[in-house]
Order: sequence, then structure tokens, then C-alpha cells
Amino acid sequence: MANIYKNSKLDLTTNTVTTLYTVPNNSRAIVKSLLVSSDSGSDTTITVDLFDADPASGSKFTLFNTKGVTANTSEQLLTEPLIMMEDEVLQVTAADADRIFVTASILEINREDL
Repeated sequence: MANIYKNSKLDLTTNTVTTLYTVPNNSRAIVKSLLVSSDSGSDTTITVDLFDADPASGSKFTLFNTKGVTANTSEQLLTEPLIMMEDEVLQVTAADADRIFVTASILEINREDL
């Protein structure tokens, strides 16, 4: 069993759904932090969804629905760690293109013997 510390980061240059992180099928993950940062002079919103499988066929659980992001600020969205199971997917959608950066700090726990 191996612990892998990683981050997943995006510059949301479009206002379309974008995958931030997918848990490998041999692992589980703890998302410790979900930091959203605005680099725009205008307020915007972000939506964060968790899928229990491939988004094309899995169930969607909305974690943050059109969460407001104030211009030129950063905000920690998670107040507690988020546990993710095998093959779960974290997706983000910005209301406006080119205004938001998202960074997730993750502990991935690989269940295979090395």
C-alpha cells in the first residue's frame, strides 16, 4: 500500500464541464483542499460535482452549485476532507471563461502491494 501526495490543478479557460480529478481503480483518495482563485476583476461562480463512476453513466452529486467567487480573491471550498472511492470523478464548471483557477490537494492511497 502506497500513499501518494499530489495536486490537480486547472485554469478554467472555458465555461464547460471539466474533469479535475479521477481516482484510479486501484486507489482511494482524500481530497484535503479545494482552492478556487479568481484572477479577474469581475465576480463569477463555480459548480463542483462528484460522480460515483464515469460521468457518462454514474450518478451525480453536486457539492457546490453556482458557488460565488468574488473578483480577485481566493477561497477554500472544503471545510472538511472529501473521501473519494475507486473510479469516482470530480468535475468543475466555471460560469465564465478565463476567470478561475482550481487546485485540489489530494492524498491517493494505492491498495496494491509495491
